[in-house]
Amino acid sequence: MTPTILVAGATGDLGGRIVRELLLRNARVRVLTRPGSDAARKQYGTESGVEIVEAVYTDRDALASAMAGVETVVSAVSGTRPVIVDAQRALLAAAVGAGVARFVPSDYSSDYRRIAIGSNRNFELRREFAAALDAAPIRATSILNGAFTDMLTGEAPMISFTGRRVLYWSSPDQILDFTTKDDVASVTAEVALDRDAPRVVEVAGDRVSARDVARILTELTGTPFRLQWAGTTGSLSAMSRVMRRLSKDDGTPFPAWQGMQYFVSMFSGQAQLRHVNNARYGDRDWTTVTDVLAAHLARTAGTPAPDTAEAAAA
Repeated sequence: MTPTILVAGATGDLGGRIVRELLLRNARVRVLTRPGSDAARKQYGTESGVEIVEAVYTDRDALASAMAGVETVVSAVSGTRPVIVDAQRALLAAAVGAGVARFVPSDYSSDYRRIAIGSNRNFELRREFAAALDAAPIRATSILNGAFTDMLTGEAPMISFTGRRVLYWSSPDQILDFTTKDDVASVTAEVALDRDAPRVVEVAGDRVSARDVARILTELTGTPFRLQWAGTTGSLSAMSRVMRRLSKDDGTPFPAWQGMQYFVSMFSGQAQLRHVNNARYGDRDWTTVTDVLAAHLARTAGTPAPDTAEAAAA
Protein backbone atom coordinates (compact mmCIF):
# COMPACT_ATOMS: atom_id res chain seq x y z
CA MET A 1 0.00 0.00 0.00
CA THR A 2 1.35 3.41 -0.97
CA PRO A 3 2.04 5.45 2.18
CA THR A 4 0.67 8.93 2.74
CA ILE A 5 3.29 11.51 3.72
CA LEU A 6 2.22 14.84 5.18
CA VAL A 7 4.60 17.70 4.44
CA ALA A 8 4.52 20.88 6.51
CA GLY A 9 6.29 23.83 4.89
CA ALA A 10 5.66 22.42 1.42
CA THR A 11 5.43 25.85 -0.24
CA GLY A 12 8.92 26.80 0.92
CA ASP A 13 12.10 26.29 -1.09
CA LEU A 14 13.23 23.04 0.52
CA GLY A 15 9.67 21.83 1.15
CA GLY A 16 8.79 22.12 -2.53
CA ARG A 17 11.83 20.07 -3.48
CA ILE A 18 10.88 17.40 -0.92
CA VAL A 19 7.36 17.14 -2.35
CA ARG A 20 8.81 16.76 -5.84
CA GLU A 21 11.10 13.93 -4.70
CA LEU A 22 8.24 12.15 -2.92
CA LEU A 23 6.10 12.30 -6.05
CA LEU A 24 8.96 10.84 -8.08
CA ARG A 25 8.80 7.87 -5.69
CA ASN A 26 5.04 7.51 -6.17
CA ALA A 27 4.21 8.53 -2.61
CA ARG A 28 0.86 10.08 -1.79
CA VAL A 29 1.59 13.56 -0.49
CA ARG A 30 -0.62 15.59 1.77
CA VAL A 31 0.38 19.25 1.88
CA LEU A 32 -0.48 21.19 5.03
CA THR A 33 -1.31 24.84 4.44
CA ARG A 34 -2.87 27.73 6.32
CA PRO A 35 -6.59 28.43 5.78
CA GLY A 36 -7.04 31.24 3.31
CA SER A 37 -3.63 30.84 1.71
CA ASP A 38 -3.63 30.05 -2.00
CA ALA A 39 0.12 29.38 -2.25
CA ALA A 40 -0.28 25.60 -2.02
CA ARG A 41 -3.09 25.50 -4.57
CA LYS A 42 -1.08 27.57 -7.02
CA GLN A 43 1.92 25.30 -6.56
CA TYR A 44 0.23 21.89 -6.36
CA GLY A 45 -3.30 22.36 -7.62
CA THR A 46 -2.68 20.34 -10.79
CA GLU A 47 -0.62 17.57 -9.16
CA SER A 48 -2.65 14.35 -9.09
CA GLY A 49 -0.60 12.87 -6.27
CA VAL A 50 -1.02 15.82 -3.92
CA GLU A 51 -3.87 16.44 -1.47
CA ILE A 52 -4.07 19.88 0.12
CA VAL A 53 -5.38 20.20 3.67
CA GLU A 54 -5.84 23.36 5.72
CA ALA A 55 -5.11 23.88 9.40
CA VAL A 56 -3.51 26.37 11.73
CA TYR A 57 -1.06 25.02 14.27
CA THR A 58 -3.19 26.25 17.16
CA ASP A 59 -6.22 24.23 16.01
CA ARG A 60 -5.70 20.74 17.46
CA ASP A 61 -8.82 19.27 15.90
CA ALA A 62 -7.93 20.52 12.41
CA LEU A 63 -4.37 19.22 12.73
CA ALA A 64 -5.60 15.84 13.93
CA SER A 65 -8.00 15.64 11.01
CA ALA A 66 -5.22 16.58 8.57
CA MET A 67 -3.12 13.69 9.84
CA ALA A 68 -5.72 10.97 9.58
CA GLY A 69 -4.21 8.02 7.73
CA VAL A 70 -0.75 9.59 7.52
CA GLU A 71 2.27 7.33 7.99
CA THR A 72 4.99 9.98 8.23
CA VAL A 73 5.03 13.70 8.96
CA VAL A 74 7.86 15.58 7.26
CA SER A 75 8.49 19.05 8.59
CA ALA A 76 10.23 21.55 6.34
CA VAL A 77 9.15 24.67 8.18
CA SER A 78 11.59 27.53 8.62
CA GLY A 79 11.74 30.21 11.28
CA THR A 80 12.71 30.89 14.85
CA ARG A 81 11.13 29.80 18.15
CA PRO A 82 7.47 30.29 17.17
CA VAL A 83 8.04 27.90 14.26
CA ILE A 84 10.91 25.54 15.08
CA VAL A 85 9.78 24.93 18.66
CA ASP A 86 6.14 25.97 19.07
CA ALA A 87 4.67 25.03 15.68
CA GLN A 88 6.61 21.79 15.50
CA ARG A 89 5.44 20.84 19.00
CA ALA A 90 1.87 21.32 17.79
CA LEU A 91 2.62 19.14 14.76
CA LEU A 92 4.21 16.52 16.99
CA ALA A 93 1.29 16.44 19.43
CA ALA A 94 -1.18 16.05 16.56
CA ALA A 95 0.93 13.32 14.97
CA VAL A 96 1.08 11.35 18.21
CA GLY A 97 -2.66 11.80 18.77
CA ALA A 98 -3.45 10.62 15.24
CA GLY A 99 -1.25 7.55 15.54
CA VAL A 100 1.28 8.66 12.93
CA ALA A 101 4.20 6.25 12.89
CA ARG A 102 7.12 8.56 12.20
CA PHE A 103 8.19 12.21 12.32
CA VAL A 104 10.99 13.94 10.39
CA PRO A 105 11.78 17.30 12.02
CA SER A 106 12.99 20.40 10.23
CA ASP A 107 16.67 19.99 11.10
CA TYR A 108 18.55 19.80 7.77
CA SER A 109 21.68 21.23 9.31
CA SER A 110 25.11 20.53 10.71
CA ASP A 111 25.36 18.53 13.93
CA TYR A 112 23.65 20.85 16.41
CA ARG A 113 23.96 18.30 19.21
CA ARG A 114 27.58 19.19 20.06
CA ILE A 115 27.61 22.98 19.87
CA ALA A 116 28.40 25.11 22.92
CA ILE A 117 25.49 26.71 24.75
CA GLY A 118 24.87 30.23 23.49
CA SER A 119 26.95 29.77 20.33
CA ASN A 120 24.18 29.30 17.73
CA ARG A 121 20.55 30.30 18.29
CA ASN A 122 19.05 28.36 15.40
CA PHE A 123 20.92 25.17 16.28
CA GLU A 124 19.86 25.44 19.91
CA LEU A 125 16.20 25.76 18.90
CA ARG A 126 16.59 22.50 16.98
CA ARG A 127 18.20 20.89 19.98
CA GLU A 128 15.35 22.05 22.19
CA PHE A 129 12.73 20.57 19.89
CA ALA A 130 14.78 17.36 19.56
CA ALA A 131 14.43 16.86 23.32
CA ALA A 132 10.64 17.04 23.02
CA LEU A 133 10.71 14.71 20.03
CA ASP A 134 12.83 12.13 21.85
CA ALA A 135 10.35 12.13 24.73
CA ALA A 136 7.34 11.53 22.47
CA PRO A 137 5.96 8.05 21.67
CA ILE A 138 6.78 8.23 17.98
CA ARG A 139 9.72 7.17 15.81
CA ALA A 140 11.80 10.07 14.55
CA THR A 141 14.59 10.63 12.08
CA SER A 142 16.66 13.80 11.88
CA ILE A 143 18.57 14.55 8.70
CA LEU A 144 21.94 16.21 9.25
CA ASN A 145 23.59 17.41 6.05
CA GLY A 146 26.00 20.16 7.01
CA ALA A 147 25.45 23.52 5.34
CA PHE A 148 23.57 23.92 2.10
CA THR A 149 26.16 24.11 -0.69
CA ASP A 150 24.07 26.85 -2.23
CA MET A 151 25.21 29.22 0.54
CA LEU A 152 28.68 29.42 -1.00
CA THR A 153 27.30 31.45 -3.88
CA GLY A 154 24.60 33.27 -1.93
CA GLU A 155 24.49 35.40 1.16
CA ALA A 156 27.24 33.69 3.15
CA PRO A 157 30.30 35.96 3.03
CA MET A 158 32.99 33.30 2.64
CA ILE A 159 33.99 33.79 -1.00
CA SER A 160 34.96 37.10 -2.58
CA PHE A 161 34.55 36.40 -6.28
CA THR A 162 35.62 39.90 -7.30
CA GLY A 163 38.53 40.02 -4.84
CA ARG A 164 39.49 36.40 -5.58
CA ARG A 165 39.71 35.49 -1.94
CA VAL A 166 38.34 32.76 0.32
CA LEU A 167 37.84 33.75 3.93
CA TYR A 168 38.38 31.42 6.87
CA TRP A 169 38.35 31.60 10.63
CA SER A 170 40.99 29.93 12.82
CA SER A 171 42.10 27.20 10.39
CA PRO A 172 41.94 26.95 6.58
CA ASP A 173 42.06 23.16 6.92
CA GLN A 174 38.94 22.66 9.02
CA ILE A 175 36.65 20.25 7.18
CA LEU A 176 33.27 21.75 6.25
CA ASP A 177 30.25 19.63 5.30
CA PHE A 178 28.08 20.74 2.37
CA THR A 179 25.01 19.27 0.66
CA THR A 180 22.78 20.88 -1.97
CA LYS A 181 19.10 21.40 -1.29
CA ASP A 182 18.19 19.03 -4.10
CA ASP A 183 20.31 16.25 -2.59
CA VAL A 184 18.86 16.93 0.86
CA ALA A 185 15.33 16.74 -0.56
CA SER A 186 16.13 13.43 -2.24
CA VAL A 187 17.48 11.93 1.00
CA THR A 188 14.48 13.29 2.92
CA ALA A 189 12.10 11.50 0.56
CA GLU A 190 14.03 8.25 1.08
CA VAL A 191 13.88 8.70 4.86
CA ALA A 192 10.16 9.48 4.76
CA LEU A 193 9.52 6.16 3.00
CA ASP A 194 12.01 4.13 5.06
CA ARG A 195 10.19 2.43 7.93
CA ASP A 196 13.55 1.36 9.38
CA ALA A 197 15.26 4.75 9.27
CA PRO A 198 17.46 5.38 12.33
CA ARG A 199 17.15 8.33 14.70
CA VAL A 200 19.75 10.32 12.72
CA VAL A 201 20.82 10.11 9.09
CA GLU A 202 24.01 12.01 8.27
CA VAL A 203 24.93 12.81 4.68
CA ALA A 204 27.37 15.18 3.03
CA GLY A 205 27.39 15.88 -0.68
CA ASP A 206 30.94 17.15 -0.30
CA ARG A 207 33.47 17.71 2.49
CA VAL A 208 36.01 20.42 1.85
CA SER A 209 38.16 22.96 3.64
CA ALA A 210 38.58 26.65 2.87
CA ARG A 211 41.92 25.70 1.32
CA ASP A 212 40.09 23.25 -0.95
CA VAL A 213 37.59 25.93 -1.97
CA ALA A 214 40.42 28.31 -2.92
CA ARG A 215 42.07 25.56 -4.97
CA ILE A 216 38.80 24.66 -6.71
CA LEU A 217 38.14 28.29 -7.67
CA THR A 218 41.70 28.69 -8.90
CA GLU A 219 41.33 25.63 -11.13
CA LEU A 220 37.90 26.70 -12.41
CA THR A 221 38.88 30.28 -13.25
CA GLY A 222 42.55 29.92 -14.09
CA THR A 223 43.14 32.83 -11.72
CA PRO A 224 44.64 32.41 -8.24
CA PHE A 225 42.19 32.68 -5.34
CA ARG A 226 43.97 33.52 -2.08
CA LEU A 227 43.11 32.41 1.42
CA GLN A 228 42.41 35.23 3.83
CA TRP A 229 42.39 34.81 7.58
CA ALA A 230 39.39 36.67 9.00
CA GLY A 231 40.12 36.06 12.68
CA THR A 232 39.49 33.26 15.12
CA THR A 233 36.19 31.57 15.78
CA GLY A 234 36.41 33.06 19.27
CA SER A 235 36.64 36.61 17.93
CA LEU A 236 33.83 35.91 15.46
CA SER A 237 31.66 34.55 18.27
CA ALA A 238 32.31 37.68 20.34
CA MET A 239 31.45 39.87 17.34
CA SER A 240 28.19 38.01 16.79
CA ARG A 241 27.19 38.52 20.44
CA VAL A 242 27.83 42.25 20.20
CA MET A 243 25.93 42.53 16.92
CA ARG A 244 23.03 40.55 18.36
CA ARG A 245 22.77 42.92 21.34
CA LEU A 246 22.82 45.95 19.06
CA SER A 247 20.35 44.53 16.55
CA LYS A 248 16.60 44.59 16.74
CA ASP A 249 15.40 41.00 16.92
CA ASP A 250 12.61 41.01 14.34
CA GLY A 251 12.24 37.25 14.34
CA THR A 252 13.99 36.66 11.03
CA PRO A 253 15.77 33.28 10.84
CA PHE A 254 19.04 34.55 9.38
CA PRO A 255 20.12 38.01 10.55
CA ALA A 256 23.81 38.86 10.02
CA TRP A 257 24.79 37.83 13.55
CA GLN A 258 23.19 34.41 13.05
CA GLY A 259 25.27 33.94 9.91
CA MET A 260 28.34 34.60 12.03
CA GLN A 261 27.18 31.96 14.50
CA TYR A 262 26.93 29.43 11.69
CA PHE A 263 30.54 30.05 10.70
CA VAL A 264 31.59 29.70 14.35
CA SER A 265 29.87 26.31 14.53
CA MET A 266 31.44 25.19 11.25
CA PHE A 267 35.00 26.49 11.57
CA SER A 268 35.31 25.48 15.24
CA GLY A 269 34.58 21.89 14.22
CA GLN A 270 31.82 21.60 16.83
CA ALA A 271 29.12 20.99 14.24
CA GLN A 272 31.14 18.76 11.93
CA LEU A 273 29.39 15.55 10.91
CA ARG A 274 31.07 12.47 12.34
CA HIS A 275 28.95 9.58 11.07
CA VAL A 276 28.31 10.34 7.40
CA ASN A 277 26.65 7.47 5.55
CA ASN A 278 26.10 8.53 1.96
CA ALA A 279 25.52 4.96 0.86
CA ARG A 280 22.48 4.25 3.04
CA TYR A 281 20.07 4.73 0.15
CA GLY A 282 22.29 3.36 -2.59
CA ASP A 283 24.71 4.92 -5.02
CA ARG A 284 23.93 8.41 -6.25
CA ASP A 285 25.78 11.23 -7.96
CA TRP A 286 26.17 13.81 -5.22
CA THR A 287 26.45 17.42 -6.34
CA THR A 288 29.88 18.64 -5.27
CA VAL A 289 31.20 22.04 -4.27
CA THR A 290 33.02 22.09 -7.61
CA ASP A 291 29.71 21.50 -9.43
CA VAL A 292 27.99 24.36 -7.62
CA LEU A 293 30.85 26.83 -8.05
CA ALA A 294 31.27 25.96 -11.73
CA ALA A 295 27.55 26.49 -12.36
CA HIS A 296 27.65 29.81 -10.51
CA LEU A 297 30.65 31.05 -12.49
CA ALA A 298 29.00 30.08 -15.77
CA ARG A 299 25.73 31.73 -14.75
CA THR A 300 27.32 35.00 -13.63
CA ALA A 301 30.01 35.35 -16.29
CA GLY A 302 30.41 39.05 -16.95
CA THR A 303 27.91 40.00 -14.26
CA PRO A 304 29.33 41.88 -11.24
CA ALA A 305 27.83 40.69 -7.97
CA PRO A 306 27.63 42.26 -4.50
CA ASP A 307 30.76 41.29 -2.62
CA THR A 308 29.61 40.35 0.86
CA ALA A 309 32.95 38.72 1.66
CA GLU A 310 34.68 42.08 1.28
CA ALA A 311 32.40 43.54 3.96
CA ALA A 312 32.92 40.56 6.28
CA ALA A 313 36.69 40.92 6.05
CA ALA A 314 36.61 44.62 6.78
